[in-house]
Amino acid sequence: MIKRLIYNRLSDIITNSSKAILLTGARQVGKTYIIRELGEKMFDNFIEINFIENSEIANYFKKPKSVDEILLRLSTLYGKQMVKGKTLIFFDEIQVCPDLVTSIKFLVDEGSYRYAMSGSLLGVELNDLRSQPVGYIDVIDMHPLDLKEFVQALGVGDDVINHLYKCFSENSPVDEFVHNRMMQLVRLYLLVGGMPAVVAKYLESNNLRLVTDEQQAILRLYKKDIAQYDPQRKLYLNEIFDLIPPELNEKNKRFILKSLNENMKFNRYENSFLWLKDAGVAIPTYNVEEPTLPLLLSRSRNLFKLFQNDVGLLAAQYASNIQLKILNGEDQINYGSIYENFVAQELTCHGFPTYYFNSKKHGELDFVIEHNDAVLPIEVKSGKEYLRHRALVNIMDVRNYGLTSAIVLCNDNISVVDSITYYPIYMTMFINRKEPSDLIVDIGN
Repeated sequence: MIKRLIYNRLSDIITNSSKAILLTGARQVGKTYIIRELGEKMFDNFIEINFIENSEIANYFKKPKSVDEILLRLSTLYGKQMVKGKTLIFFDEIQVCPDLVTSIKFLVDEGSYRYAMSGSLLGVELNDLRSQPVGYIDVIDMHPLDLKEFVQALGVGDDVINHLYKCFSENSPVDEFVHNRMMQLVRLYLLVGGMPAVVAKYLESNNLRLVTDEQQAILRLYKKDIAQYDPQRKLYLNEIFDLIPPELNEKNKRFILKSLNENMKFNRYENSFLWLKDAGVAIPTYNVEEPTLPLLLSRSRNLFKLFQNDVGLLAAQYASNIQLKILNGEDQINYGSIYENFVAQELTCHGFPTYYFNSKKHGELDFVIEHNDAVLPIEVKSGKEYLRHRALVNIMDVRNYGLTSAIVLCNDNISVVDSITYYPIYMTMFINRKEPSDLIVDIGN
């Protein structure tokens, strides 16, 4: 069984809150599986209703008149399983019955049962829900396995993870044997990625051909979704999706609209890019005009890089002979796009909005994020000359930006030079957001 870190977060909500859970994310990231695991471990009774597999049942819950009507119909279908205080009811493919999302407030208030919801393309569907019951639902994004989950699934134990974290925290070199092993695992992750079914296929077979077959099936499913859910824009969506790999291979990696159409205007097709983001299948990383807080205020709406939601799916879209070359760490391979996609995916999994900065005068930073109440520049270097990063040095020297530290992610062990820390690429697993602290304001009587 593949251990998912999100399980503890869901378990904490169930234990300490009465809210319903709404799990969002792309297809095939494991949403249904994790809620089943939660229901079977934490409740005496678990009811799962999939509104696509049971289309007749879906009709019973469209436009419900009252909570009593919903509970009556549930009781008619699952009466013996519905034990008050001991039952989790899971509405899967909830986008088929969006009215249930708006009714969940009253079901939570009624209090007899606990509720979880999930569905495919839910991020897209949620945009159409006008009365999402804020305060009654915890909306949680789920992603493919990140690197830490992946290496743990492959048998890396807590003692190794703790050693790595200690080295990360203290900026001390990793044991050389451990470092080399982790670099092997990173290269494997670049090919397998984090889709649970793909990881399970690798664990079962160790056969990368079967892994690729599984990845291609997921890519076909994504394209089917594009055709099914957005028929008016499906041609442009398909083209945009197919262009992600070649656009990332370009020198500046920005998504160029002219690759689609010489006369294409961003305003006309912005919704297509947002659709891919909301569906969870692509990660847009926007340009910022200045690397200063808050980054969102200087975000450029129409300058961005577009990454795949899973680095393994990206690798599967490249030529098949790339696999052994990546595993062997061959120098002639251009890892740039794959490394950057990995970093974008890791940062997204860890809750960071991702940005980049580009200046004609100073150069380009691969990523900038808000980390520990400051802007943190991140450069990603896949080759041996990782100490050469003129743009990073130029930008760090600009006083107005107030940048005090930076990270270079590379293939070498940990070292520190002035304000720049060089981390091996796998240390991205420890770049996490700081949990918000309480902000108590007492202005007196």
